[in-house]
Amino acid sequence: MGQWVYRFGDGSAEGRADMKELLGGKGANLAEMAALGLPVPPGFTITTEVCTYYYDHDRQYPGSLRADVDGTLKAVETSVGAAFGDTDNPLLVSVRSGARVSMPGMMDTVLNLGLNDETVQGLARQSGDDRFAWDSYRRFIQMYGDVVLGVDHHHFEELIEIHKEERGQDLDTELQAEDWKILAGRFKDKVAEVLGHPFPQDVGEQLWGAIGAVFGSWRIDRAKTYRRLHAIPEDWGTAVNVQAMVFGNMGDTSATGVAFTRNPATGEHAIYGEYLINAQGEDVVAGIRTPQHLTKAARENANHAGGNAGPSMEESMPDVFSQLSDVFVRLETHYRDMQDIEFTVQRGKLWMLQTRSGKRTAKAALKIAVDLASEGLIDEKTAVTRVEPAALDQLLHPTLDPDAPRDLLTRGLPASPGAASGSVVFDADEAERRAKAGDRVILCRVETSPEDIHGMHAAEGVLTARGGMTSHAAVVARGMGRPCVSGAGQIRIDAKAGVMTCGGRQIAEGDVITLDGSSGEVFVGEVKTLQPELAGDFATLMRWADTYRRLRVRTNADTPPDSKTAREFGAEGIGLCRTEHMFFDDNRIVAVRQMILADDRAGREEALAKLLPMQRDDFEGIFREMSGLPVTIRLLDPPLHEFLPREDSEFAEVAAAMGVDAKALKDRAEDLSEFNPMLGHRGCRLGITYPEIYEMQARAIFEAAIAVTTGDGDPVEPEIMIPLVATEKELSILRGHVEAVAEAVFREKGTSVPYKVGTMIELPRAAICADRIAGAADFFSFGTNDLTQTTIGISRDDASRFLDPYVKMDIFPQDPFVSLDVDGVGTLVSMGADKGRAVKPDLKIGICGEHGGDPASITFCEGLGLDYVSCSPFRVPIARLAAAQAAIAAEKQG
Repeated sequence: MGQWVYRFGDGSAEGRADMKELLGGKGANLAEMAALGLPVPPGFTITTEVCTYYYDHDRQYPGSLRADVDGTLKAVETSVGAAFGDTDNPLLVSVRSGARVSMPGMMDTVLNLGLNDETVQGLARQSGDDRFAWDSYRRFIQMYGDVVLGVDHHHFEELIEIHKEERGQDLDTELQAEDWKILAGRFKDKVAEVLGHPFPQDVGEQLWGAIGAVFGSWRIDRAKTYRRLHAIPEDWGTAVNVQAMVFGNMGDTSATGVAFTRNPATGEHAIYGEYLINAQGEDVVAGIRTPQHLTKAARENANHAGGNAGPSMEESMPDVFSQLSDVFVRLETHYRDMQDIEFTVQRGKLWMLQTRSGKRTAKAALKIAVDLASEGLIDEKTAVTRVEPAALDQLLHPTLDPDAPRDLLTRGLPASPGAASGSVVFDADEAERRAKAGDRVILCRVETSPEDIHGMHAAEGVLTARGGMTSHAAVVARGMGRPCVSGAGQIRIDAKAGVMTCGGRQIAEGDVITLDGSSGEVFVGEVKTLQPELAGDFATLMRWADTYRRLRVRTNADTPPDSKTAREFGAEGIGLCRTEHMFFDDNRIVAVRQMILADDRAGREEALAKLLPMQRDDFEGIFREMSGLPVTIRLLDPPLHEFLPREDSEFAEVAAAMGVDAKALKDRAEDLSEFNPMLGHRGCRLGITYPEIYEMQARAIFEAAIAVTTGDGDPVEPEIMIPLVATEKELSILRGHVEAVAEAVFREKGTSVPYKVGTMIELPRAAICADRIAGAADFFSFGTNDLTQTTIGISRDDASRFLDPYVKMDIFPQDPFVSLDVDGVGTLVSMGADKGRAVKPDLKIGICGEHGGDPASITFCEGLGLDYVSCSPFRVPIARLAAAQAAIAAEKQG
């Protein structure tokens, strides 16, 4: 094993910014800032390898770790001129987590560690401030009691509220030294009462308790949920950072704050952040006190919007603000990205506690990437890699219609942009339950905590009564793309009663409200929305992405409106047009049922004659929208039970159209019923037994293509796809039918159009025998939805009952219907592609399942050298960007 502990501080460090896998993001960046000569309190990082060892060895540490920590701690003591556990001049430390990527609020932190009944006296004498010392001690007992000992924080908050009521005080800041001393004693009593043993006084025991708690928090529920939502591997582990404390709660010349070098909501190139005087960092991010703005401009804007913001740091601490501004420029230039920074001011001296690439909305990510390229800090290729493809989904959803009527309830802080309407819920579990039932909900909380993450993910938006722009709710909502309004201080929430009140109005659980996360406004009822216009920075980045990607991006579209939307989003054709989706309209379903229930070819042809002009019109509309681009049309592929009548009235309607007895139709429907229709009489099997169905569809396709091409439209090249083939003979027979129809239509019309005939590879046998099937195919399209079902043996329609536990237990790293199962299904795709191209080197190959819009699956397709991916219209921009990033990554790998 290598080095377990890495030190930083005093202008030097043993680590670097590029060591995030070993030191975690926080530790690597602390080391980098220290090496840059920035004012970083000295400390050390216990590596992620220790976390791995810890879990691999039944929560035991490497044998040499304690000695390594003791030795490094001595060096920190020398650096700051204080001793850990010393009763006259005590060194206090913070113990924080540090994963490779930021997981805000998901893991545990302990501050002010090293205080006990004796060292608190020394801290009071050394600082000359009794209130500060006892405030720090009660904070430590409260945090350590909650995080390490498992005494719920509400016990401590309740004691504070009782004490304030006894004193007739409203604010924590009004409490004096004696108050905090009394409360520290009550806190210790509560710990002893709950646990049956006293609060630990030994500082060494405190330190190792905190280290164990941080490593342990890697596997607590909220961290697991966050990792699952953000695809962070379990085996990465977390580092632990132990750092000398600096104090923002040492009076009016001390402060703590969180800042971004650019606006994380809009991307504007302006300092964005908040601070609190006489406070510690947890006070800002926890949302317990509403903080003040860093800049004068932000404070003035807040006041103009009806707020009552106190003085900004720029006004109250101009010298420190000037230093901070210089640090912002230096860090952004060094890292070449927008930074999220935590800092503390201790009696007028600035200390940097953290920097990291800041989480941002998709809108901000686009602007920041384009602006940084324009400013020369990065090139266009780097800019393309700076935006998470999945984050673009935030831009593809409605915003409030400015002309729509609205009933304003209140205003809060615009913490995460976008608009959302839904029914009010006050509990995260309830939000998740109702969302799974199909309801749209808004999670309303006094303040969110990390334990609420599952409810925030399930909700359409989040509203909080307390907290600032950098509170937990704001940061997590921005990362998820959920609209969020925080710090709506006029709202009073009574979760137990199921109501919230504001300005004399009462909103009950279940009532509908609308959030505008861009303005911070909250409205009663649902407000009309508008689709976004994807221009400006979005168009610029997409243009850059298109210059670097190799994969083409098509869409899955079944109607002209869907086709139009997809083309506006940059689709380069249609990769999957599902013709069965065209038959569910009320004016068509009777004819379709007539076709299915007919007991001879003549009866089917009579029904098909009614459907032919409808199909032709459908295809003409799609061809016009996609003029000049390829359109792949899958011939009919429904399990027949989806179309069969169910009610007596439906049988009567079809019977009347066919002129037969309804009882006879019911008998026929019974004959057609199947035990497992998804593996039954569908796809090419339908075309083999009833070739007239596919012949009608082929005729509609060719007649529509000719009509569009000869009607001054761009040339149309339809690609006819035969679904669910298992053998080469199935494809050969059906290809023959299509070619015969093509010859007949071309002869009748006196003209022709080019076309292709290919197949959908969605059965394991088809992938295994792809070399033989390729002989009759002009193209392959992997239908990864069905291929996943048939390979894993899981029905996607029923899997929701058990897939979630499978993902939580890491049986599947992700839902295989969302992100391609590379080891299983991916192996079949790779095999099928290789075998097909071994026979036909120029065989066009793509995928057309929903995986075509999943960035990880797109990366896999790039590695295989496929020609295109096809996805739903609203995921086309995501696929374009993901394809560009996959190509750039492949180029870097050689």
